[in-house]
Amino acid sequence: MSDIVIAGIGQTSVGEHWDLSLRELAHHAIQAALQDAGELQPQALYVGNMLAPILSRQAHLGALLADFSGLKEIETATLEASGASGGAALRQGYLAIASGFVQTALVVGVEKFTDSIGAETESALATATDSDFEAVQGLTPTAQAALLMRRYMYEFDVPSDGFAGFALSAHAHAVGNLNAIYQKAIKLETYQKAEMVSEPLNMFDIAPMADGAAAVLLTRSDLLPPHFSHPLIRIAGSASTTDSLSIHDRQDILQFQAAGLASSKALQQARIQLDDISLFEYFDAYSIYAALSLEACGLAERGQGWKFARDGFPLPCATLGGLKARGNPGGATGVYQAVEAALQLRGTAGANQIPAARYALIQSLGGPASTAVSHVLERIN
Repeated sequence: MSDIVIAGIGQTSVGEHWDLSLRELAHHAIQAALQDAGELQPQALYVGNMLAPILSRQAHLGALLADFSGLKEIETATLEASGASGGAALRQGYLAIASGFVQTALVVGVEKFTDSIGAETESALATATDSDFEAVQGLTPTAQAALLMRRYMYEFDVPSDGFAGFALSAHAHAVGNLNAIYQKAIKLETYQKAEMVSEPLNMFDIAPMADGAAAVLLTRSDLLPPHFSHPLIRIAGSASTTDSLSIHDRQDILQFQAAGLASSKALQQARIQLDDISLFEYFDAYSIYAALSLEACGLAERGQGWKFARDGFPLPCATLGGLKARGNPGGATGVYQAVEAALQLRGTAGANQIPAARYALIQSLGGPASTAVSHVLERIN
């Protein structure tokens, strides 16, 4: 079978888009991806979204977005896997083409958080936890991450500013990303003085929830138009796996087992080793998630993930700001990661360009790695 490639990419800026509806945000990203791909038109649309039925009072997104974007009569489906929704939609687009039943698939991730504020948003986010055993007790995803971080700091004797490197790196990278919500670097002293949100998480340990949409158009390499001018980026590996939803059901709460398994499966499918990747777009919704992901994927030893950031990142990560500084658009995040990795592999990441980038590992997580979706992207020309 021909390679499955990313033919077109599109994204909106991440921020507070008070003047745009959910459908308009998605439409902007879709049109940008279609224009980038030239004359290709999709046969199917896969939507990644986390909370539109609650926050935007809108379900049935596939039909809504296809109609609004003029994609009449195509197959559509919406994927929900908490923060991994965009990654799950990307995988479904990949699988559809791999099956042979779809030749060209459009994947769009979209989220609109500013349709609601305050307690309503927190309540919606808590639906990603175990309703019967976690949310009913008042646990939010942020409080859950704080508990994990506190335990990690105790187990491995991490200083109070031990996770600062993740935020400092993300904000430094976002300076060169015009689509990032925060385009300003921060200093260590700024992190150290930051207000606590849910101790020990301070405001720089938490990615801001924001509005945004990103899209990619997938097809087989033999179907590309003759005048296609972009470097070819193929999906060399794709994998998804799960762990228990409730962290109290895990043998080790400080091990993101699903994240490690999904990345190893994707790398195995791509027939490469971890040492071959040029960059890693991890899911840094919280600093502790970044550290645990690095450990799960084999880039750091257990209890040493925080030192990976402190010591200056031997492998480029979150190269355009990650969730922390680009912003966290919920179910759209996994598609943003694919767009940003494609920019790196095309050689069009501007001031943030990784030299000679060939392989990118991207990973999105639902909750504390209750769902993990990993892809390996490869530049093949």
